[in-house]
Amino acid sequence: MREGERGPVLVVAGLIVIWCVFQGLDDKFLSPRNLSNIGVDIVGTGLVAVGIVFVLLIREIDLSVGSVSGLAGAAFAVLNVNHGVPEWLAVIVAVAVGTAVGAFHGVFHAWLGVPAFVVTLAGLLIWNGLTLYLLGASGTINIDEEGLVASLTSRHFGADAAAYAVAALGTAGYLLAARRRRSRHRAAGMPYPPEREIWLRTALLAVAAFAAAHTLNRFQGLPLALLIFLVVLVVSDYVLRRTRYGRRVYALGGGVEAARRAGIGVDRVRVAMFMVSGTLAAVGGLFVASGLTSASPTTARAAGSGMLLINAIAAAVIGGTSLFGGRGSPWSVLLGVLVIQSIASGMALLGVQDAVQFMITGGVLLAAVAADALSRRAAARSGRSRATPP
Repeated sequence: MREGERGPVLVVAGLIVIWCVFQGLDDKFLSPRNLSNIGVDIVGTGLVAVGIVFVLLIREIDLSVGSVSGLAGAAFAVLNVNHGVPEWLAVIVAVAVGTAVGAFHGVFHAWLGVPAFVVTLAGLLIWNGLTLYLLGASGTINIDEEGLVASLTSRHFGADAAAYAVAALGTAGYLLAARRRRSRHRAAGMPYPPEREIWLRTALLAVAAFAAAHTLNRFQGLPLALLIFLVVLVVSDYVLRRTRYGRRVYALGGGVEAARRAGIGVDRVRVAMFMVSGTLAAVGGLFVASGLTSASPTTARAAGSGMLLINAIAAAVIGGTSLFGGRGSPWSVLLGVLVIQSIASGMALLGVQDAVQFMITGGVLLAAVAADALSRRAAARSGRSRATPP
């Protein structure tokens, strides 16, 4: 908030309001069972949204992620169920398909100059058609409910120590990283946060982490899907904020010409970001197929459906990733997808029709984009006023 970044605070406040409203309408909403189910349900959409963040950071958009997720699920189901390919090999092929599709989009955009909007919109149609072709006349292939992919969303670590260990590791890791960053900034003569602020942030994180662990342990324990999602968030955040390549991504989002003059391979970075988006879309599609134990783009919740694309983009933007590039992080997805899934879960408990859910989700997305635009406009006015001599 000191740096003018009030977005995450507003999202957290909004999430608290959503939870309080739905709990008041149905006391089962904040039950350990429902919160654990939300923790599993956010993973598929969340993974797709993380890939969207990488593309949004360079001021582009990928409209094909929903179709790519459906294609990955269909490729896995056809290979494993119809042709008897081992699950582990079918998973690798399905993820590789997503990576290849992302590279295809990136080459057309970066090297041939076709706008990303057009390339990925065409991809949305192409890959959706290919998915329907692979699935055949039935449009649905059921996967093994006891298999590797199905266990991604059904497996839980029942021991209480597992959830508490993850909470402790996460809190300790944040504390060590924050203190190390403070030491580096202090040694370089750069602004650094006071020690008490780091400890306050750590304490707040510990409260949230251990409360979540306690809630999960009251149901079935730590879900495997949620653990994988958290690992992806940590790795993605480290790549973007702690590596030279990540700094190039943010630099490209800040301005193409400035990045090119700084010696950054703009085309290579663009292709790589679309490959990341395609890969995570494929992984997310496998998690969605796992939750449904089937590959089918014909239902609203399935991979390949239009709602998956809309929810993924909404999760990234609501969490704080800017549509104008250069601002955002993978952790913003966690907040955004919690808002989206909390609305969906609350509506489902109340028996509200999907039409109302779509309108509410759209309204929240519009509010998030409007807030981002107003924030940038205010920052631009502030910059101009500081540049004007008194």
